[in-house]
Amino acid sequence: MNVGFIGLGAMGREMAAQLLKAGHQVKVWNRSPEPVAALVAQGAEAAATPAAALAGEVLVSMLADDAAVESLLLDEVLLAAATITVHVNMATVSPELARRAAELHQRHGIGYLAAPVLGRTDVAAAGNLSILAAGEAALVDRVAPLFAAMGRQTFRLGERPELANVAKISTNFLLISAVEALAEATALAEASGLAATDLLEVLTGTLFPGPVYAGYGSMMAARSYDPAFRLALGLKDVNLALDAGAATHVPLPIASVLRDALLEGIAHGDGGLDLAALGETARRRAGAA
Repeated sequence: MNVGFIGLGAMGREMAAQLLKAGHQVKVWNRSPEPVAALVAQGAEAAATPAAALAGEVLVSMLADDAAVESLLLDEVLLAAATITVHVNMATVSPELARRAAELHQRHGIGYLAAPVLGRTDVAAAGNLSILAAGEAALVDRVAPLFAAMGRQTFRLGERPELANVAKISTNFLLISAVEALAEATALAEASGLAATDLLEVLTGTLFPGPVYAGYGSMMAARSYDPAFRLALGLKDVNLALDAGAATHVPLPIASVLRDALLEGIAHGDGGLDLAALGETARRRAGAA
């Protein structure tokens, strides 16, 4: 399949690489040139401008936030000039943006799918992402080979694209809640004389097995926070949850606590660290940092 790919951050570059490995023709664009050069070395073609990446059959985008999607892809001129017939937006954006994007694409005769993903960069590099897809069923069928290259499973969440974004925002809200609770429990254990590694062994061996507690707990215990899901992106997602809650009149009191914890971590210079750095915020509150 002839694919344009816009947005080569930590996740996007791994996803584009999986498309190349699967034999798709991929034309890539990114603000910074380094990931473009790396993918060109793997067989991709560089696009000189975002518009140049819209010359294939399908556009896949993995941009940081609503503002980036607005500025790069929702310009009427760009869409009017595009030859693509389907745009797959795999970023975590607001449901409101997804609704407006779907309407704008429809006016230009372009299909629009929302397909945010679950998984960190190592999961993307292995082609094992979980893809949350929503939009016209025939379009999902059409791009299924791309999803198969990038992920191990695709969840079909209906014909309204914004529902995929609701699912992603809800999932990330729950994930960040779990990490914050784990951070507080770890701080309590350490302040009481119990090693974080011993608490983690109990948690993952009994009530809380699985990658969330094992992965984030190990990072907290080791106090090693190489960025994958940065605190700053966690704050973006919590704010998306709060905005969605306000729009639907759903109170999210825990989200307000998470927002403040993330802001506190960012204020202490941790915004570029992994979400597990919430453990440092909890330690600071306990006077143990």
